[in-house]
Amino acid sequence: MASFNLTPSDPSMFILMGIPGLEAAHVLIFIPFSMFYLTGLLGNFMVLFVVGKEETLHTPMYLLICMLELTDIGTSTSIVPKALFIFWFNLKGITVGGCLTQMLFYHAVSVMYSAVLVTMAFDRYVAICNPLRYTTILTNKRIAKLGLLGLIRAVLFVLPASLLLSKQPFCANHIIPHMYCDHMAVAKMSCGDITVNRTYNLVIVFVVIGLDLTLIALSNGLIIRAVLRISSRKAHQKALNTCTAHICVMLTSYTPSLFSNLTYEFGHGIASHVHIILANVYFLIPPMLNPIIYGVKTKELRDKVVK
Repeated sequence: MASFNLTPSDPSMFILMGIPGLEAAHVLIFIPFSMFYLTGLLGNFMVLFVVGKEETLHTPMYLLICMLELTDIGTSTSIVPKALFIFWFNLKGITVGGCLTQMLFYHAVSVMYSAVLVTMAFDRYVAICNPLRYTTILTNKRIAKLGLLGLIRAVLFVLPASLLLSKQPFCANHIIPHMYCDHMAVAKMSCGDITVNRTYNLVIVFVVIGLDLTLIALSNGLIIRAVLRISSRKAHQKALNTCTAHICVMLTSYTPSLFSNLTYEFGHGIASHVHIILANVYFLIPPMLNPIIYGVKTKELRDKVVK
C-alpha cells in the first residue's frame, strides 16, 4: 500500500495516527468501517426517501425521525471518509483549519443529535399521555422550530471550544494519537495551559448529555406510569415498544460518547486503541442501527419501505 506520510514538522498540518497500536491492521480495519458506513448511509437515505415521497408520513414523528437520520449522516460523514483514507491510503495529514472545522462540525452535530432524541422523547410522551391534544401541541411547524432551536444550541455550545483551541499555541510535534480531531485529543497537543479547555469539556458533558439524559429518562418514566394505569394490554405493548426503541438508541449513542469524553479525564490507565475503538462505536453503530430500529418498530414506515 502506498504511503503518503507527512513530516510532523509542518506547522500548518496535524498528523492523525488512526488507531495507535493497530497500524499494521489498518487495511483490515478498513473493511468493517466501510461496510458499516455504507450500510448506515443506505439505511438513512432510504428512510429519508420514503418519508419524503409518502405524504401520509409527513407528520411530526416522522419529521423527527428524518432529523435523526440527517444527524446520523452528518456524524458519520464528518469522520469516517477521512478515517478510511488513513486506513487504506495512509493519508494522515490534515490542516489545522481542517482539523478545527472537523471538530466543530462533529461535536455540533453530536449535540444536535442529543437534542433530537430529547424532542422525540417529548413527542412520544405527548402522544401516549395526552393523545387528544397531540395535534395541537406538536405540529410540523413547531417541530421545525424545535429543530432550529436545537441547532442553535449546538453551535452556541460547541463554537467556544473551537475558538479556545484556535488561540492555543501548538507544540512542534503535531502527531495526534487519534483517527479524528476530537476536542481533547487536539487540546493535548497544545503547549499552553488547557485547564479552561478541560473544564469546558466536562461542563459540556454534564450539562448537555446529563440534562438531555435526565429529560429523556423523565419522559419515559412518565410514559410507563401513565400506561400502567391503563388496563388495555395492547396499550401496554405499544408503550413498551416505544420506550424500548428509545432505550436502544440511547444505549448505543450516549454510552460510547460518555465513555470517550470521560476517559480523557479519568481513564488514564485505558489503552489508547481501546479508547478509540469504543469511541468509534458512537459514529458507526447508531447510524447503522437507527433506520433498522425505527423501521422495524414503526409499522407505517415498515410498510412503506416494503412497498
